[in-house]
Amino acid sequence: MPFRTSKAPRVRKGQAPDTLERDQFHERFMESFRDPAFQTEKASLQRIELIAWEAYQEGRKAPVTRKAGPGYADPEYELSVDWLEAKARIEAAQAAWGNPQTRSRVLLVNGSPRNDGTCPGEISKSWRLVQLAREVLDSCGIDVDVLDLSLLTSEYGRQIHPCKGCVSTAMPLCHWPCSCYPNHSLRQTGDWMNEIYERWVAAHGVMLFTPTHWYQSASPLKLMADRLVCADGGNPDPTSTHGKKPDEAKALELDGWGYPKHLSGRVYGLVVHGDVAGVESVRRNLSDWLDWMGLIDAGAQARLDRYIGYYEPYANSHDSLDANEDVQEEVRNAARAVALAVGELRSGKLQAPDRGLKPPRPK
Repeated sequence: MPFRTSKAPRVRKGQAPDTLERDQFHERFMESFRDPAFQTEKASLQRIELIAWEAYQEGRKAPVTRKAGPGYADPEYELSVDWLEAKARIEAAQAAWGNPQTRSRVLLVNGSPRNDGTCPGEISKSWRLVQLAREVLDSCGIDVDVLDLSLLTSEYGRQIHPCKGCVSTAMPLCHWPCSCYPNHSLRQTGDWMNEIYERWVAAHGVMLFTPTHWYQSASPLKLMADRLVCADGGNPDPTSTHGKKPDEAKALELDGWGYPKHLSGRVYGLVVHGDVAGVESVRRNLSDWLDWMGLIDAGAQARLDRYIGYYEPYANSHDSLDANEDVQEEVRNAARAVALAVGELRSGKLQAPDRGLKPPRPK
């Protein structure tokens, strides 16, 4: 039932800082051009900076738009072309996912920030565990998509911007896919998530691999997870809130919101590892998150939390993994379980036991 109040809730204001002064903006803008080689283009940079300053002052978040068109609550509303293109790719991926003729597909997510192309100078153990799973899935005839989040630390311009928490204002303000980025006026561009959303949607199964960093998932994985909030209850029609209008979003939610689970019906597996403490809590947190989003676990053997080189030095941790053949086989078994679950899910043999039950509190 819709939650109704006697009056519309007040939109609270007063936290946002003032816009930057011109000299502050100049300092921020020039941070990317400290290399003396850019001095030969000083005049060009000044002209480009002026354009960026005007965009910042005017708040030109989405400078390229077009009318939403048929199928939207307000067909005349101007939507970002970036968002419309991402939405089209997601819809195509969803159609392929639901086609029985499409080959089964599993997304393997390496959550570690470490690789040998950046400061650590060495590959991560998570990456090696991903490769063990990949070999198993390849042998099962499953298409494998490896999402290596360590590219955030080593690839030029690769980034996942943080979630802005729109859902906490009102669920319909959190659009599916996320419409917070790109924000060209704030130079919040190059966001990887529009591609990542499509890859999650296309997958029949997902396996997450992460080290334990300070009793938590590694930061690249957490960034991605936060930005997937729009997949759990997100609004597929930004015209219904006319962009980011909090009062309209609050009214929509209070009138009764269905909280659609856009990634439900996919299988998942987990491999969490560490060297001292925290693996169990990280594994539980990730399992709870994926359960909440409507994914289906592939069984107890597909949800691993393991120590590799327990209380041993970091320097020989790869040697510890080499020696721990049991952990290697457990990771292979996790992949086998996911492969079996994907097959049973697509054939109709595996279904969530609580399917069809309507939660009284769907949030």
